[in-house]
Amino acid sequence: MGGLPRNLPRSPSYVLPCIIALAFLSVSAIFLYKVDDFVSQTKTVAGHNLQPTPWHLFPPRTFSKETRQARAFKIIQCSYLTCRYNTRKDNDTESEQRRLSVSSLRTQKCPGFFNFIHNDLQPWAKTRISKDHVMAAKKYAAFRVVIVGGRLYVDLYYACVQSRLMFTVWGLLQLLRRYPGMVPDVDIMFDCMDKPSINRTEHGSFPLPLFRYCTTDAHFDIPFPDWSFWGWPETNIKPWDEQFREIKKGSQKIKWGKKLPHAFWKGNPDVDSPIRTELLQCNHSRKWGAQILRQNWVEEAKSGYEKSKLSNQCNHQYKIYAEGYAWSVSLKYILSCGSLALIISPQYEDFFSRGLIPKENYWPVSPINLCPSIKFAVDWGHAHPLEAEAMGKRGQDFMENLSMDRVYDYMFHLISEYSKLQDFKPVPPSSALPVCAESLLCLADPLQREYLERETAVPSPAAPCGMEPANGNFVRSWIERKKKTIEDVRVMMEKKAMSHAK
Repeated sequence: MGGLPRNLPRSPSYVLPCIIALAFLSVSAIFLYKVDDFVSQTKTVAGHNLQPTPWHLFPPRTFSKETRQARAFKIIQCSYLTCRYNTRKDNDTESEQRRLSVSSLRTQKCPGFFNFIHNDLQPWAKTRISKDHVMAAKKYAAFRVVIVGGRLYVDLYYACVQSRLMFTVWGLLQLLRRYPGMVPDVDIMFDCMDKPSINRTEHGSFPLPLFRYCTTDAHFDIPFPDWSFWGWPETNIKPWDEQFREIKKGSQKIKWGKKLPHAFWKGNPDVDSPIRTELLQCNHSRKWGAQILRQNWVEEAKSGYEKSKLSNQCNHQYKIYAEGYAWSVSLKYILSCGSLALIISPQYEDFFSRGLIPKENYWPVSPINLCPSIKFAVDWGHAHPLEAEAMGKRGQDFMENLSMDRVYDYMFHLISEYSKLQDFKPVPPSSALPVCAESLLCLADPLQREYLERETAVPSPAAPCGMEPANGNFVRSWIERKKKTIEDVRVMMEKKAMSHAK
């Protein structure tokens, strides 16, 4: 007989596939959410997920040129899937053999200013550097670098302006390449902004070890070579060795006697710098013997920096160095010209500027009565042209001797001496990520990558230059010599002013 089938489905046939699809979409959504959350917590040396330092605000970097998915993939790929470190055990024999072979070679003597390394680290000579010292310095740091077994780990706290962070870390990676197996384990807090922060008065009872690009007599901050030695793509400045050669070549286009007989300065005065603001008042070639030009970086960028090429700014017999918000990277480029550098007495010092000697490789200019001080320097140069030219040449020679070889040597000795003071074994914190050349290049944009690859170190066939043992008398006598010479120049200027007043 007819009738209804016995085994009718209780629900439509498409329900189960829908449930499976819905489950799949839910799992996918959860997975994507977790991945997105994971990526949003991953900080990179390119500046992903980092806020500007609270002590020096600047516009945060944006990554609007890439999609969210592309950025997430890049962060995961570069941060977690790129570095392929060998184990320390695999490298021990090779590293030890290299240390023995390199240490057996005779080395040249380090420049005298390397002695300031001992002076910078003297506050911890007796107390040594404890883990508490390092962790207390974290409050003032933008990032932390831990080197263990030749591997570099970075713990990121804040972003650095432009590409300072990326290029500083690249410099450390190149140090490890230059002296493989020789750089000791170390734990360093680093601030990448301009002004020193560890005041000697405030922190005298418990000095904090913080690396940065400059220091003063009133601070404990430890000076370290700045990022621009590896290039500064935002301003079209090449890696140091390449840039110096270009500047020196440009300086030789015109002989000294044919160069403009004025003191020249070109820069940005709008950086909260009283000296640069006052310097604008000296822009009168007849009255003060100076030509002062305002640099408009926005317009320069639009024109491809054609008007701001450093190699085209060596056409004056005198060039002025004036500090900006703090120290300025421009000092090394000014000295490289071979013009007589007129250095307005700086408040801040970087790692190499302490090796400069007034009236030997530059002329000291007093910030008091600034315009007359510049005019006095120019008049002295006109009255002593051979001495002025020779002084400018010695300034250029000083910078030529500061090759990247010496920069890496300074980094090596500073880190080595610092590590000797640590009373704990460095261990990367759980929040730190390993960084290698491949992972950093992976994060770099095309222009950054081009600059970084132009300053890639190779293993050195020789040991680092030989640094002398700590000698406090050497540093003290060096400082006193500079002070006396600057005072002699001040007295010369006063005598001339008095003779004109009669």
